[in-house]
Amino acid sequence: MQFRASQWEQPLLAKAVTAPGERLSASPRLGGPSAAVQIAYTHCAGVTRRNSRTFHLATRLVPRAERMALRSLYAFCRLSDDIVDGGEDEPLTRLAGWRAAVSSAPQGSSEPVLLAWADTRARYGIPEAYVAQLLDTLAQDLTTTRYETFDQLAAYCYGVASTVGLMAMHIIGYTGPEAVPYAVKLGVALQLTNILRDIGEDWQRGRLYLPLDELAAFDLSESDIAVGRLDDRWRAFMRYQVAWNRKLYREAMPGVGLLDRRGRFAVAAAAELYRAILDDIKASGYDAFHRRAHVGDLTKLRRLPGIWWRATRGYPR
Repeated sequence: MQFRASQWEQPLLAKAVTAPGERLSASPRLGGPSAAVQIAYTHCAGVTRRNSRTFHLATRLVPRAERMALRSLYAFCRLSDDIVDGGEDEPLTRLAGWRAAVSSAPQGSSEPVLLAWADTRARYGIPEAYVAQLLDTLAQDLTTTRYETFDQLAAYCYGVASTVGLMAMHIIGYTGPEAVPYAVKLGVALQLTNILRDIGEDWQRGRLYLPLDELAAFDLSESDIAVGRLDDRWRAFMRYQVAWNRKLYREAMPGVGLLDRRGRFAVAAAAELYRAILDDIKASGYDAFHRRAHVGDLTKLRRLPGIWWRATRGYPR
């Protein structure tokens, strides 16, 4: 089976460029945050630390102002996703209420994540379009649980991950519009890693984020996923998925050189440490049903010097 064609990219780039504004400098627009906002940022740091060690570590590699802003972005995305996946009644109603709270004067909110996120958006000029695209796609999880083709899945990955990278790019600073395609591709790569790691967990929640036509091409069906069948067909399918995922990372990483210098190491670390999850998936014999692939903290620390070198020297195009 050949690698997928590249036509999936153009619709995503069209979405990305609909969001106006560029953040060419990583310097925030306003003075220092108030005491209440500082407390809210501290809350967001805790949310980040509890839910993503990799992202928390990566954000330690940027200056304090950008570190706080990136952690507020993570907390906002985490809380938005939890609203969809909370398992309570009427998630669409909850999400609608959350969207209204996000857009209606959140600077006065008692919700710390909203308070910090409103401050971040104001400081770094984060386009509203990316926020809307993220929330629209999270809502899609409530109605769409299968994806026929990779093109459909890529659109989902853009909505839940590339939008986050594009917002982070406004916080970090970047050279100009030429950086956008790399951010879009890196977001898709990161989300695909999530998908390959969480196949078993997602299935338990009634969702399957694997292109059905590609499963069929390897003579696999949903019944194989349901029983967690680890056979030659599954391993061949996963080898293909991992190889494709690695290709996306390779093509996305040169975009690190288009970011503000102070943020390059952090983005490279987040990407490379997340990509290392693919190594653990492979080492497990591609068992995505009975275990959750991960990268240990000591392994992450050992990789940082090499990542710093590559981020400093530049990734080959």
